[in-house]
Amino acid sequence: MKRLAVYCASSLGNDPIFADVARHVGRTLAARGIGLVYGGGRLGLMGLVADAALEAGGEVIGVIPEVLRDAEVAHTGCTELHIVANMHQRKAMMTDLADGFVTIPGGIGTMDELFEALSWAQLGYHAKPCGLVNVAGFYDHLTAFLDGVVAAGLLRPAHRANLVEAGTIEELLDKFADHKIAPSVVQMVRRDL
Repeated sequence: MKRLAVYCASSLGNDPIFADVARHVGRTLAARGIGLVYGGGRLGLMGLVADAALEAGGEVIGVIPEVLRDAEVAHTGCTELHIVANMHQRKAMMTDLADGFVTIPGGIGTMDELFEALSWAQLGYHAKPCGLVNVAGFYDHLTAFLDGVVAAGLLRPAHRANLVEAGTIEELLDKFADHKIAPSVVQMVRRDL
């Protein structure tokens, strides 16, 4: 993988382990020669991931909407910083630039990015791995929710399996190496007809 998008919070949260994980992810990607694609901000976990990757000599590509740049939250030290009109363009560009998606702790915006990446994989718009670094059980409720969606018959188990879960970035990258995205919903429907 040449580049991975990292989805995470633009705040630090209240557990220091979140900041530790953000820094570790940035350093690990740089050490493995994997470029970082991220939301382009300098604040919160987002800024820590970028700073750590840059300090370790990694490539950092930020994608930020004009309104956030204008609010002076853009990270000015990125290898590349793309300014886009809105959040839709941000997510589309990040998807185009990345070979996969990593999610660490975050809030609503992070969930939006994660679920769009998963949805697009389910629809066959991309075949890139999507993963969670589930530090300190942060995503336990989310993964239980997804298991419940499968149990309710509203999500195919194969598409649930598109979300790769690990406790560390190293474990997640190892799982990405062997992971295959499930056939799209369209392919499965056609097959079942």
